[in-house]
Amino acid sequence: MSTVTAAKGGPRALDGGERLTVLTEGLAKTYGDRQAVTGLDLAVPAGRTFGFLGPNGAGKSTTIGMLCTLLRPTGGRALVAGHDVRREPHEVRRKIGLVFQEPTLDGDLTAMETLRFHAHLFGVPRREAVDTIMDMLELVDLADRRHAPVRTFSGGMRRRLEIARGLLHTPRVLFLDEPTTGLDPQTRAAIWDHLRRLREERDVTVFLTTHQLEEAEHCDRIAIMDEGELVVDGTPAALKAVVGSDLVVLRTADDTSARDVCEQLGLDAESGEDGLRIRVADGAGWVPRLCAALPFTVHSVTVTPPTLDDVFLHYTGRTIREADSEATVFPGPAPRR
Repeated sequence: MSTVTAAKGGPRALDGGERLTVLTEGLAKTYGDRQAVTGLDLAVPAGRTFGFLGPNGAGKSTTIGMLCTLLRPTGGRALVAGHDVRREPHEVRRKIGLVFQEPTLDGDLTAMETLRFHAHLFGVPRREAVDTIMDMLELVDLADRRHAPVRTFSGGMRRRLEIARGLLHTPRVLFLDEPTTGLDPQTRAAIWDHLRRLREERDVTVFLTTHQLEEAEHCDRIAIMDEGELVVDGTPAALKAVVGSDLVVLRTADDTSARDVCEQLGLDAESGEDGLRIRVADGAGWVPRLCAALPFTVHSVTVTPPTLDDVFLHYTGRTIREADSEATVFPGPAPRR
């Protein structure tokens, strides 16, 4: 498969014959006459972090619901850890961990009690469970709070405990639905440090949904969804390379005249609140030439490489923020409490 793949032509085999933990063919979900997910083809390699990027209402949570057997597909098929989500739902559930977007912890239980209960539900032998629970609490830096009630935990601590709970039965795939929603930037960074560590130590595939652009940068591979359809997938670097152009923002003593100079140099410049915005390949290389051509003072110039929001704009004609404001949210899987 090429590094960047447009969402056409069915499922693909990955280059190098990589093992797959999630494979979908034409996966679809409808609610009445509304199509929440349309003909989804995915191939997710084992041991990687795979991100579903898209605005609210794009179909990300609905897809996770189907892959985790919480929603029944209305079309196509899906294999998770080698098992069909329709025909072998119990086998799928044994092989996955799931962290919902909304909190699902009981505030009256301690961290230790929370994990003991989960271990019992998944049939983890009692003797094995004690060591496994302590290992997981150490992994997410909660061992010293194991006897504290969950209601005393911060939002970040609760999310880490939910991740530990999802990993307790040694799943092949950990599904995370908007894992850092509502958390501050410092806590988000800490969560991602833990996710990287657990993936390396546990050899687990991490499959997450997000509409946070900076979060998607942590993924090995990204699939961009919009209005229930898979638009494109690839590595973050490869997706941004498709856009190619850097963004140069220029502020001068006379932006109107500066725009004329840009046009003389063959550059398209648009006026914005922050100055002239110019899209050009190798923006850093253009800056000296551009400044030398301007007969008046340059107050500031910045060069920004392509972002994932630029990629979304390139493929859909709008930014993720614009899409969020237009989103129609379909019913998602109800949290199990």
